[in-house]
Amino acid sequence: MTSRYRINHTSAYSYDQAVTASFNEVRLTPASLAWQYPLESTMRVEQATWNYRYVDYWGTEVRVFEAHTSHRDLVVEMTSTVEIDSTRRIKPPTDVSWDEVRSDAVVDEFGEYLAVTRITAPPEELAAMADELASRLSPAETALAIAAAVHETMTYLPGSTEVHTPAADAWDSRSGVCQDYAHLVVGALRHVGLPARYVSGYLHPKANPVVGETVPAESHAWVQWWLGSWVEHDPTNQSEIAERHVQVGTGREYRDVTPIKGIVAGTPVTTDLDVQVSITRLA
Repeated sequence: MTSRYRINHTSAYSYDQAVTASFNEVRLTPASLAWQYPLESTMRVEQATWNYRYVDYWGTEVRVFEAHTSHRDLVVEMTSTVEIDSTRRIKPPTDVSWDEVRSDAVVDEFGEYLAVTRITAPPEELAAMADELASRLSPAETALAIAAAVHETMTYLPGSTEVHTPAADAWDSRSGVCQDYAHLVVGALRHVGLPARYVSGYLHPKANPVVGETVPAESHAWVQWWLGSWVEHDPTNQSEIAERHVQVGTGREYRDVTPIKGIVAGTPVTTDLDVQVSITRLA
């Protein structure tokens, strides 16, 4: 099935005092993949004095801009059109053994996706659960079982965590948002020796999007694990990745694919951020 979407992502920053300059990185451009075709991406920043783009170490496209004039407000608007052809997705492999996954060659190539960070470190309870599953299931079965366990244990609760909340804290409270689900699954997979990475993007919120209808949406996060090729899964919704998912970037954790981050020159005490995302199915 092929779907085409237009995504509008607007981030409005408001400072309590004027800043004299700011430097920012934007990771909001849909990735170019075998099944995903970015048709157009336009960034608009009224205050920007210059901008350029590059692909970072993890393979994510980055737009960089700087504002040299004094400002108390900064609005970054990214509009993208992307086409998804789910028929081109590769069927996930299921016959990979633990010996293959944990081989020296795999560890050497994907060592960065095996390292447990402060944010992704699994709590003891989840780590023990992952060990038990890995002791009796194949890598493919273990990965799906870990994702299912996280989905069943956690309650999706907006506002219950922040972007830098460690996975273990979210697990302790049994609540979180998509990035917490992704961090928990990534950490547990790495704990048992499966290379895993964090994915950022968007998800159309309706199961059957209507052509021409614009609906409110949000950034979304899911996971990929290595079984000879990258296998994708959405633990928040306990679902496969399909034509409603739009991938932006991948990394070890959220901090590698933060939608917008930067530094300012000046002394603002507080910064307010308002993010608005909408998505329209075009075809």
